[in-house]
Amino acid sequence: MGRMSEKQAAKKNIDKLAIVVVTYKRQELLATLFASIEKLTVAPWRVVIVDNEHADRTRDMVEAFGERLDRQWGTTIADATGNESRVVYAPQTDNLGGAGGFSAGVRTAYDLGAEWFWVMDDDVAVEPEGIEKLAKWTDRHDVIQGSRYDYDGGPFYWQYRFIVPLGIPNPIAPAAFGRAGYRVMNTLCFEGGLFRRRIVERIGLPDPRFFIYWDDTMYGYLASKVTNPIVVPDVVLRRTREIGNWDIAGLRQLNSTSDVNRYHIMRNRGYMARYFMTYGDFRPLLFGLGTIATAAKEVIRLVMVDREHVRTGLVQIARGWWDSRKLMRDGDWRPMPPLR
Repeated sequence: MGRMSEKQAAKKNIDKLAIVVVTYKRQELLATLFASIEKLTVAPWRVVIVDNEHADRTRDMVEAFGERLDRQWGTTIADATGNESRVVYAPQTDNLGGAGGFSAGVRTAYDLGAEWFWVMDDDVAVEPEGIEKLAKWTDRHDVIQGSRYDYDGGPFYWQYRFIVPLGIPNPIAPAAFGRAGYRVMNTLCFEGGLFRRRIVERIGLPDPRFFIYWDDTMYGYLASKVTNPIVVPDVVLRRTREIGNWDIAGLRQLNSTSDVNRYHIMRNRGYMARYFMTYGDFRPLLFGLGTIATAAKEVIRLVMVDREHVRTGLVQIARGWWDSRKLMRDGDWRPMPPLR
């Protein structure tokens, strides 16, 4: 298939694609992402930039980026406000975290009329033919996770299978894609995940209450209730931020993280449990074992990667676990509603 036919297939199979980017105080990384979007060989329908900082500097960058894209690819159909620019700036009054940012971004793109949502943080760059690579799967699948290069240019391993009773990723899921050329997954990553409008209509927006961590995992879990999400070998992104890590026998990596993440890794298991209860997948004993395993993993991460934060990190792990217990007993909790 020639280059032109690949572009034509992409335009046919992935109509009204909105790239949804969440950013917060990382303008240098955002500039790298913008430069990579300008090199895409197929034009996205819209690019929605959710700014959790609501910064003048970011707004100015987005306006200049929008002008460049409109010169390069032309404007698109007008939205309800009459705006025809391909780039939409969506500043938030507060820092909503990644979860709240993606919820707001998907809502914005949905209201604009997007049919496909390609979501990502600001610390990645898209591959020039990323849209074509994803589009070849969209005639048969509604949720697609492309592969990524790590910061050093090597492959980035992502745990695409989720052990639902334990509430943890499967650390030994096979990395090979098999005869089908893809693997069915029951999770998702908002670093390059792609999903169709009808999925949003059926399972609702990403849940902003997570703030950070497990929000994309649970969105993929919910999507797996209505379709068969897949992960494919086609590389569509590369990471642009170096993160300290512990290399485990050359097969897996345990990345550095923050105390804020540590707290939410534990606290958000309360939300996870509530979703499992809603869908009949909650197994108290097994989920408790998964919580112990998650806490143990975070302690290992502290000792092996973030040892300068051991004291504060242990406090946040314990605090998050305590707050997760309160969420599990919250009688007023309700899941995100469907949009259709």
